[in-house]
Amino acid sequence: MDKNISLEDLPGVGSTTAEKLTEAGFSSIEAIAVASPADLASAAEIGESTATKIISAARQAAEVGGFETGDVVLERRKQVGKLTTGSVALNELLGGGVETQAITEFYGAFGSGKTQAAHQLAVNVQVPKKDGGLGGSAVIIDTENTFRPERIKQMAEALGLNHEEILKNIHVARAYNSNHQMLLVDRAFELAEKLKDSKKPVRLIIVDSLTAHFRAEYVGRGTLADRQQKLNRYLHDIMRFGDLYNAAVVVTNQVMSKPDAFFGDPTRPIGGHILGHTATFRIYLRKSKGEKRIARLVDSPSLPEGEAVFSVTTEGVRD
Repeated sequence: MDKNISLEDLPGVGSTTAEKLTEAGFSSIEAIAVASPADLASAAEIGESTATKIISAARQAAEVGGFETGDVVLERRKQVGKLTTGSVALNELLGGGVETQAITEFYGAFGSGKTQAAHQLAVNVQVPKKDGGLGGSAVIIDTENTFRPERIKQMAEALGLNHEEILKNIHVARAYNSNHQMLLVDRAFELAEKLKDSKKPVRLIIVDSLTAHFRAEYVGRGTLADRQQKLNRYLHDIMRFGDLYNAAVVVTNQVMSKPDAFFGDPTRPIGGHILGHTATFRIYLRKSKGEKRIARLVDSPSLPEGEAVFSVTTEGVRD
């Protein structure tokens, strides 16, 4: 790919259109290459046929969107990083840690350790690769006001890290409703683009929790189709973020009780099939005695189902 190509080099993109696209979060050729014509058309106020031409040219320039041979895919898979959770047992369950370019979903009841795991990952992502980190910074979209800098301080100090430095590399945004939550992903793209060549590029995006606003705003069966469509688009946006920046995508999710389940555990994650199909790894967390938590890998493309026991202590997530 030619790194020097700018938006205005694309056919049909003048300075005004380029400005509108940048404002809407389509600031790089890659971002345009993976956009849909409808999104681009509404962002730049152009016709869909023009948008299609622009996307097609961007795909050629960015070399995305065509067929690839398996060996090329394997080569790209080698870029995938693994981020340590802080617990050896949990890492093993995940095949070495939380993967980049994939969505890892932690779901469970209140107090099962979802937010604790998210906080720990935001600290761990900053340590060098040799220590299980990704040497980058974290973006947190906080929908339930659960981010606690004091907790980050405890976890950083437990690892012998300077908590002020660690906190500086965690970019937190509070989402006030589902529309705001969707808008914040665009802001995350802008931030990641800005930090791309810095010492701490964004290598982790956390949404805690993914479904709270959607669940609160779309009440009743009549709104279900709208909700799922919006959730689907949102998931694909964060997945695109993971692919573009080789970042780990971690979402937490609430559960509901399924009263008609006679056998097994009646708790089910919110979000239905759409989330079930989009999340690469689904981990069900539940509380055990004291500090102990049980993680169960419910879904993964390449790993067997299994369970791991870990602890949530003052120091953070441990075995």
